Amino acid sequence: MECTLGQESPGVKPADGRIGARHAAPSLPTWQRAFLPPPPPGVCFLFCTERSQEAARQADPDGLIVAQKKMTRALLLKFGRHAGKSTITVIAEDISRNNGYVELSFRARKLDDKDLFSKSDPFLELYRINDDQSEQLVYRTEVVKNNLSPVWEPFKVSLSSLCSCKEARPLKCLVWDYDSRGKHDFIGEFSTTFEEMQKAFGEDQAQWDCVNAKYKQKKRNYKNSGVVILADLKFHRVYSFLDYIMGGCQIHFTVAIDFTASNGDPRNSRSLHYINPFQPNEYLQALVAVGEICQDYDSDKRFSALGFGARIPPKYEVSHNFAINFDPEDDECEGIQGVVEAYQNCLPRVQLYGPTNVAPVISKVACMAAAEEHTGEASQYYILLILTDGVVTDMADTREAIVRASHLPMSIIIVGVGNADFTDMHVLDGDDGVLRSPRGEPALRDIVQFVPFRELKNASPAALAKCVLAEVPKQVVEFYSHKELPPRGLGTHARAAGPGSAP
Repeated sequence: MECTLGQESPGVKPADGRIGARHAAPSLPTWQRAFLPPPPPGVCFLFCTERSQEAARQADPDGLIVAQKKMTRALLLKFGRHAGKSTITVIAEDISRNNGYVELSFRARKLDDKDLFSKSDPFLELYRINDDQSEQLVYRTEVVKNNLSPVWEPFKVSLSSLCSCKEARPLKCLVWDYDSRGKHDFIGEFSTTFEEMQKAFGEDQAQWDCVNAKYKQKKRNYKNSGVVILADLKFHRVYSFLDYIMGGCQIHFTVAIDFTASNGDPRNSRSLHYINPFQPNEYLQALVAVGEICQDYDSDKRFSALGFGARIPPKYEVSHNFAINFDPEDDECEGIQGVVEAYQNCLPRVQLYGPTNVAPVISKVACMAAAEEHTGEASQYYILLILTDGVVTDMADTREAIVRASHLPMSIIIVGVGNADFTDMHVLDGDDGVLRSPRGEPALRDIVQFVPFRELKNASPAALAKCVLAEVPKQVVEFYSHKELPPRGLGTHARAAGPGSAP
């Protein structure tokens, strides 16, 4: 569905308010729900002002917009008073897909001069023609002063806003001479489609006569009121998380468990590592909830399981990066159940110690992600789940490792278990600002999600997984978009596509 606003006042650009229904492919299992928020229960509209939002709530109390496709209501002020003669029109349309945006640049040549003592001050308006033949403003350029051959600034618009993702939908361009009093002088217009734009631009013939119908009727030798030229057209395909998953991108899951002494003696029932046969501890609850989601994205169902902060056999030296199955050549376990068993078998064999250093495990997963990046394909993305009971000790090294990892196909999820003060851990989560290394280098993107387990202790496993994994789909798309890597199977074709064609 798409919501558009009718606009009358000149000089105001339209809001690109749109919604896209999220429909999962039927072949996907139910675990995808933890990665994607559920579809809205009704129709959700985005408006550009608070007054418009209130008007929308008053305009559609019974969900009539979808049924009627178009609805016009009066704008109301406080206490139900009418805002003059102002109205709002909401148009609902079915959108087949919403996965790209268009970058356009127009210029003109030899436009009519509408001013007596100077040259015209032209601006261009781009409209789309709706199914009911009404015209919807898509974009209005800036005014170029005193110029009959203006070059307007490039602009970007979503494909859904431009043509409802229907490339054959009629479009109309109007050129005006700006007047400060609002009485703009009409110079001319032309009609086209996005499909025609792409073809003409590809053939280097993207120009149209700017025609004034009144002049054409009155003047026998009238040809045009100038020429409008499409100087540049670029179509950018925007892929979704599910596009990458359906293209074969695998999620490689690694868990790193805190074995520091602050967790308490595992033999003591008050320890965070205590194995209760009737109730899983917080480490196991978080591990299973997140791992069971991630395993469905990994074809071989094998997960790396690491530990840090313990003295390990045979020499009982402190290690901050050891395989909990004690196989240094292969730290992977068979499925989440294999990780659980390795964790339970590991506890009596190690001595909980410290400090809480997590930079080594981040660097280890980053090395695997770096090797994957060199393949030049969207084939494998790495998720590191760190389960810890306290603030990390090596904060400077951890920040450095995270900044380096932000350039790689990798996300880090930190779950804080227990009742410690995790205030300092929020520094690693870039939600409140860009994380920087001790040297001042900013992270390329936000790849860390920190979740205190105590806030979700009573939540269902599905709710826990959804909260913990909430940012992963966006992070996957951000990485591959930054690297300009499409889903597998589309790589060569998509990158070779011309500037006027969709991949």
